[in-house]
Amino acid sequence: MTEQEKSELRDRIKAVQERIARAAEHAGRDPKEITLVAASKMNDAEHVRAAIDAGISVCGENRVQELLEKYEQHAYDGADLQFIGTLQTNKVKYLVGKVSLIQSVGSIRLGEAIAKEAAKHGLQQDILLEINIGREPAKSGLLIEELEEAIGLLRQKESLCIRGLMAIPPIADETSKNFGYFSEMHQVFVDILTKKYDNVNMDYLSMGMTNDFETAIACGANMVRIGTAIFGARPYQIVSP
Repeated sequence: MTEQEKSELRDRIKAVQERIARAAEHAGRDPKEITLVAASKMNDAEHVRAAIDAGISVCGENRVQELLEKYEQHAYDGADLQFIGTLQTNKVKYLVGKVSLIQSVGSIRLGEAIAKEAAKHGLQQDILLEINIGREPAKSGLLIEELEEAIGLLRQKESLCIRGLMAIPPIADETSKNFGYFSEMHQVFVDILTKKYDNVNMDYLSMGMTNDFETAIACGANMVRIGTAIFGARPYQIVSP
């Protein structure tokens, strides 16, 4: 990366941090409550290291193979590493012991696979349960009515700790910015929180990305996953003129 590119990256990170702070303050919340996860998909180890140098403390990866390649290159040194993408059960073994949090646990079967792998290593793996809040057939995630069964089964696994919920709502239009979906997710989060299940800590409500994170914060999110606003448009993205 050139010095100019690093400077532009620093400026984008600062701008995102300022937007998060304004959104939190507008909602009457402390900006320190909001965890920024830099979604570094399609960005190489050099860009990830530069982002960490510029103040990013949590990195999120969507793809196992990409995570492993950058992990071997020490791209994430100095930052917390989380997995935020769709995960197949046969790839679980590559993540346990490397990531602090697996955000995208969208089925009981996947949760059980993570628990089994973590137990092999004598670890307790933190997870978020992913909710398919928009009920989209092509997306992974638990439906709201499946959530209690999943919690009931997975909270019994000593090698797992449920730390909260995660959602990726449908693509938002410019008017709603997914306000309805985010509000519904927050209500589900509060409902689970009040039930005070053993081995379930509702620490994180992870929702909101580049196009809608301010709305997510207004609705109660305390973890946002932001890629484009930090790293710029990815090669396959079409940028409006």
